[in-house]
Amino acid sequence: MHPAPSVIFFTTFSGLGFGLLVWLGIDMPAVTGWTAFAFFAIAYVMAVGGLLASTFHLGRPERAIKAFSQWRSSWLSREAWCAVGALVFMGLYGAGLVFLETRFALLGLIGAGLSLATVFTTSMIYTQLKTIPRWNMPLTPVKFISFSIAGGALLAGQVSIAIVLLLLAGAIQLLTWMQGDKAFAASGTTLATATGLGSAGSVRAFEPPHTGTNYLLREFVHVVGRKHAAKLRIISLLLMVVVPVILLMLPFSHILGVLALVSHVAGVLTARWLFFAEAEHVVGLYYGKR
Repeated sequence: MHPAPSVIFFTTFSGLGFGLLVWLGIDMPAVTGWTAFAFFAIAYVMAVGGLLASTFHLGRPERAIKAFSQWRSSWLSREAWCAVGALVFMGLYGAGLVFLETRFALLGLIGAGLSLATVFTTSMIYTQLKTIPRWNMPLTPVKFISFSIAGGALLAGQVSIAIVLLLLAGAIQLLTWMQGDKAFAASGTTLATATGLGSAGSVRAFEPPHTGTNYLLREFVHVVGRKHAAKLRIISLLLMVVVPVILLMLPFSHILGVLALVSHVAGVLTARWLFFAEAEHVVGLYYGKR
C-alpha cells in the first residue's frame, strides 16, 4: 500500500505514547509531582499527537466523531473508545500523582489496560484485512504490542527491562518479515482465483484495466524492490534494536539515553514505512503487480 506519512507517524508515536502510559500505570517509574508531570506530558504529546495525525488520512476528517458509533463491528471504532478511555483514566491517575502526590492504583491499572488495548485495536485494523495477506496473521498484533511495550520501557527509563524487550521485539519483527514474505503465496490468491476463471484454464492479464493511474494504484499498489527492502530492513533493525541496546548497556548517562531513544524512533519509523510499502494488496493482481 502507499505509505502515507500521517499513518506512519500515527502508528509509531501513538504506540510509543500508549506504551509509556502502560508503564506509568503500573508505577514504573514511581514518580510524583513535577517529575510525574514531565513523564505524562511526553506520553500524552506522543499518544494524542499520533491520534490527531491519523485524522489527516481520513477522506472527511470532520466526520471522525462518527467512528465512535460502530464499535460493534469496527476495530477503528474500538480503537477510538479504548484511546479515549485510556486518556481519561490515565489523566485522572496522573492528576493524583502530580497534584496530590497520591497513587490511585486502580485508576492506573485500568488506564494501563486500556492503553494496551488501544495498541491492540490499532493493530487489528490491519490484521483483519484478508486482502493483504502480509498483515493478516497473528504476528501483526504481537509485533505492534511488543514494540509499544519496549519503546514505552525505553521512555520510562526501565533500562534493564528495555534491553530484554527490545531484543524480543526485534526477534518478533524478524519472524514477521520471514512469515510475511511467504504470506501472499500461502494465501493461494492468484489472478485465476481473483477473477473466478480458474476452471476455464490458465488465466493471464491481456492488458491492464486502465491506461493511466487511478485511486487503486495510488492507495493499494506500491512496489518496493527486493534489494531496496532488504537494505531498509537491516537499517531499521540496527536503529530500533541493535544501537539502542548497545547504548543502554554502556554506563548510564542521559545523553546516551536520549541517543538510544532517537535511534529507536528512527528505526521504528523506517520499519513502519516498510510495513505499509511492502503490503501486497490482492487488487495488484489485476494490474500485473503481484
